[in-house]
Order: sequence, then C-alpha cells, then structure tokens
Amino acid sequence: MTTADLAPLVGAAAIGDPQEGVPLALYLVVSGGLFLLGLLGVLTRRNPLLLFLAVELLLNSANLALVGFSRYWNVTDGHVFALVVMVVAAAEVVIGLGLVVAVFRQRLALDVDQMSSMKG
Repeated sequence: MTTADLAPLVGAAAIGDPQEGVPLALYLVVSGGLFLLGLLGVLTRRNPLLLFLAVELLLNSANLALVGFSRYWNVTDGHVFALVVMVVAAAEVVIGLGLVVAVFRQRLALDVDQMSSMKG
C-alpha cells in the first residue's frame, strides 16, 4: 500500500496533489511583503543590529514561500529546506552579534559606513 492509497483513508491529499485551505497566492503575497520590508531595511539602515533584523526578515520571507509551496504540493522538501535556512540564520545571528559586541566593547561607532574595513 502506498501513501497515495492511504490518503483517502486519513483525509489527506496524495503526495504531489495540490492542497486545499489557505491559497498559495496568500502565502506568496505575505512572503513578498516581508521580503520588501527586509530589503527596505537593508538599503536604508546603517545600524548593524537593524541590518541583522532586516536580513532575518529576508530569510523568513524565503522560508514562508518555501513552506507555502511545500504545503501546496503536499511534499516535505520545502519544510526541510526551510529548517536548513533557519539553522543558517541562527549561525549568522550568533556571528553577527559577536562582532557587534566586540565593536561595542572597543567603544567604536556602530555605523556600517564607518565600519567598512576590519582593521586589527
């Protein structure tokens, strides 16, 4: 018995069949809005903490699109890839906040334009 045979028994769609419920377009509209907010933050902000927040918005918008497509086609590939993106985002936050704390301890300015090069 395959998963396609079991789908009518448990009330789920077969793998590869489009799902009912929240339409894919709504996932993509919200994901696009988050992406535009993140892009606006990256282009306009100079504080590194706000830049990290904007990059997190960009990554979360990509995750939302991945999960939306994954849910629409009833496969788990998008969920797994979104989990990998979350791990990368967590590593980016750890490294970025470590750099911000190191700069702040030296009483340097927290302006991205002034921190254009890493001097030892």
